[in-house]
Amino acid sequence: MSYHIYSFEKLEVYQLARKFRVEIREIVKGFPREEQFELTSQLKRATDSIATNLAEGSGRSSNLDQAHFTNIACSSALETIDHLTTALDLDFISEEIYVSKRLKLDEIINKLNALYRFQLNNKNTLKKRF
Repeated sequence: MSYHIYSFEKLEVYQLARKFRVEIREIVKGFPREEQFELTSQLKRATDSIATNLAEGSGRSSNLDQAHFTNIACSSALETIDHLTTALDLDFISEEIYVSKRLKLDEIINKLNALYRFQLNNKNTLKKRF
């Protein structure tokens, strides 16, 4: 039995966001227990939102709608930077981990920006349904 692969699943930025989400989940396991419903939750949700918004946006019929969700994904990546900075400031993560994750986020954000520009500039405003 095989299943359909949707367009968002083929995007390199989506694949990077999926991997990044797993990496963040490993990191937050080391956060203090009292942060479970605070920074841990916020960091996981912001990171999840990157890939989730790419998936949701791919179901929209116009490029402008798709671009809107790509923009939200980018905003979630920026939010993730702030949460990682907080984790660094509170000594929950090392400078080495912070820099490593920031570099990965920079790559994701650059790819999201490129996708956003493509979606806005694409003359075909309606896409075919699945």
